[in-house]
Amino acid sequence: MDVLLLQPPKHYWPFVSADDNFVVPQGLIYLAAHARLSGLTVGVIDCNPIKMGFRSLYDFVAEHKPKVVGIGENHALYSHEAFKTFRMVKEASPDTLTVAGGAHFAHLYQAALLDPALDYVVFGEGELTFTELCQRIAGHTGAGRPDVTDILGVGYCEDGVVKSTGSRPLIRDLDDLPIPAYDLLPMELYGTSKYLFSPGGATIQHSRGCTLSCSFCAWWTMMANRKENEDGTVTLTPRWRTFSVPRHLEEVELLVKRYNKRCMMYVDESWNISPKFNLEFSEEVVKRGLDIKWFAFMRADAMLRDYETGVLGKMVEAGMAHICIGVERAEDSDLQAWNKHRYSTSQTRRVFQILKDEYPQVFRQGTFIVGVRDETPDTMWQQAELAKNLGLDYPAFHPVTPVPGTVVYEEAKAQQLIELDDFKKFDWMTPVMSSKYMTRDEIAWQIYEMNKTLVTPEWLLKGLTDATPYRRSMYLWWAKVAANMALDQLKRLVNPLNSLDHTNLVKPVWYDH
Repeated sequence: MDVLLLQPPKHYWPFVSADDNFVVPQGLIYLAAHARLSGLTVGVIDCNPIKMGFRSLYDFVAEHKPKVVGIGENHALYSHEAFKTFRMVKEASPDTLTVAGGAHFAHLYQAALLDPALDYVVFGEGELTFTELCQRIAGHTGAGRPDVTDILGVGYCEDGVVKSTGSRPLIRDLDDLPIPAYDLLPMELYGTSKYLFSPGGATIQHSRGCTLSCSFCAWWTMMANRKENEDGTVTLTPRWRTFSVPRHLEEVELLVKRYNKRCMMYVDESWNISPKFNLEFSEEVVKRGLDIKWFAFMRADAMLRDYETGVLGKMVEAGMAHICIGVERAEDSDLQAWNKHRYSTSQTRRVFQILKDEYPQVFRQGTFIVGVRDETPDTMWQQAELAKNLGLDYPAFHPVTPVPGTVVYEEAKAQQLIELDDFKKFDWMTPVMSSKYMTRDEIAWQIYEMNKTLVTPEWLLKGLTDATPYRRSMYLWWAKVAANMALDQLKRLVNPLNSLDHTNLVKPVWYDH
C-alpha cells in the first residue's frame, strides 16, 4: 500500500450516544480520491465507526507497511491522539513516513515537526500537495527521506531546523477535483442516529473558505490566499469558492442513490455566500425530485438578501430543514472587534423572525460565545436574553476557546491568559480562561443556569408537538443532550474531584483494543 489515511481512535462527545459522534471524514476522502487518481494505491481507515482501537491499528500498520500514513486534524483537542498514532506507526513500521495536515498542525508546524514521529506537514488546501508528496515518497529508492524542496506547501525538519517550501496557490476550479472516495469508507455505519440529522445523515460540502476573517475562527485560514512576506511571515486573506451546481449534485445523487443518505450535513463554513448557487441548486433539487433534507451553517446577512429576492423560499422547498447561525454576541461592538464585519444583532433578529413566521418547518439553531475577556454575570445573561428573544429552537453557549491559528489565540497566549494549556481540554465546553470578572468555574456554572432557563418542559413540549417530523426528532435529540449536560454539571458540583481541569470527552471501551 502506498498511502494510508487515518482517522485515529478518538474520545467522543459524552452527552449523546457514541454513534452520534461518527461523521464522514470529508478531508480524508478528498485526499484519497485525488491521490488514487494519480495512480497511487490508497486506503482509508476511520477507526471510530468500525471501533478499531490502537492495538488493532498497530497490527494493521505492521502487516501492510504503507509508505505514507496521513492524518488531518482541524481540532486542537484531538491533536494528542494524532501524535499518539504517529508514534505507534513509527514503532509498527519504522520506514513509513508520516504526514499531518489540517488547521492545527499547519499553524503549529514549527513545534510539531520537532517531534521525530512526524516527518511532514501539509499546509492549507491539501489535495495537490499531498498527492505530489506521496508520489515523491512512493518513487524514492535511496536512503533516508526524499528531497521535497520543490513541492509547494510542505513543512519538514532537517538537522533539527524546521523548514517550509512556501505556500501553494489555491485550486482555481474546484470542479477539477474528483468525487470524494466514499467507496473507501463503511458508509452504512454513518448517519445511523434515530434523531440526529435523520434519516441517514452524511457530511458534504459545496464550497470552501469564507469571505470573513473572524479573529476567533481558524477554519477560514486553511482556505485563504497566502502571501509570503520578506520577513518570513505569511499574510492571509479570506477567499471563498464553490463547486458548480452540476458537479455538486452529482455528489448528492451518489449519496442518495448508492448510499441511501437523505440528510445532507453541510460542513461549509458559510453555505449561502453565492445567491447564484443558492438559486440554481434549489431549483435543480426540486426539478430532479431529490427527496432530501439538509443542514447548513448560514450567514444572516446573506439570508436576508435571499429572502428579499425570493431565493430563501426556494431553498426551503429544496429541503433546507435546519440552519445554524453564528450569533456570537448580543453586542455589535464585540462582533466588530472580532472582525465579523457586516453583521449586526438587528440582522440576526430579523432573520430568525422571518424563519419563525414564514418558514416554521425549519429548525432554528444559534451559537453564542461567552466568557470573553470583559464578561460579567450581567453580560452573560444578555446573551441568554437574546437567545430567548430570537425564538431559537436550540441555543448553544460555548466558552471562548483560543485555538491555534486565530488572533484570539495569539493575544491570549501573549497576555498569558490561557489557564488550561493542554489541548485535550479545548472541547468548546470547558472554559480554559477566566474573564476579568468571572472565574472559569463561574462561567461554567452560569452556562448551566442559562441553559436551564431556556431548555424547559414548555420548550420540549412545543418541539414534541411540532407538525414537522424533522423538528420533532431534533427536539428529542437536544432534550437528551441538555439533560445529560445538566447531570454532568451537577456531578461536578457534588464531587469536587470533578473539576474543570479534566476533559469532558469520553474514552470508548474499544479505544485501546
